[in-house]
Amino acid sequence: MGSSTEHCNFAPLKHKLEEQLVEIEQQIRQIIEKLDQDQTCLLNDLDLVRSKFLEAEALSSTYYLNCFLYPFTKKYKEIATSIYHLSQKKMGALIVIQREDVLEPFITPGIPLSAEITSPLLESIFIQGSPLHDGAVLVRQDMILSAANVLPLTGRTYGERKLGTRHRAAIGLTELCDALVLVVSEETGKTSFCMQGTLYPLSIPIP
Repeated sequence: MGSSTEHCNFAPLKHKLEEQLVEIEQQIRQIIEKLDQDQTCLLNDLDLVRSKFLEAEALSSTYYLNCFLYPFTKKYKEIATSIYHLSQKKMGALIVIQREDVLEPFITPGIPLSAEITSPLLESIFIQGSPLHDGAVLVRQDMILSAANVLPLTGRTYGERKLGTRHRAAIGLTELCDALVLVVSEETGKTSFCMQGTLYPLSIPIP
């Protein structure tokens, strides 16, 4: 993932990630020590390490997401708060953050809003039944430019892995430009972000 993170300072997240990696290292050392014990089953230990790795990956994604957002919007905390609330309520969401590239050539325009970003406004857009909820919100700097935008869907296939329309749209757009797209799954409530055609899991901390 290519982007400068020189000026972001999210030390608490970074410290927590360091703690998780140290804990994983200790668990792996314990597993290695148990290898000489013939009667010991390591499957549970390995499953625990796998779970810890997934947690560390999600936390790492959250750290880098904040770093990537920081240069392009001062409202990253409001965006993170809204994503957290939407996830808790299992309300599907698709939020496009414009970075350097112009996005109009890739997006079918929706409803203009031109409103300053706030968490309540972002969350209200994605309420089920809202005329704006079925589509993507477009964010530029500290403003919500529009809602109900339609994004191009990726043509890639993922074998047996099934991706919903929101995730396919996030991948499709970021294959064409440098936008960052946030996704909340309506089915599971899980959150992710997409850059350069790749989805990364998110672990949104309680605001």
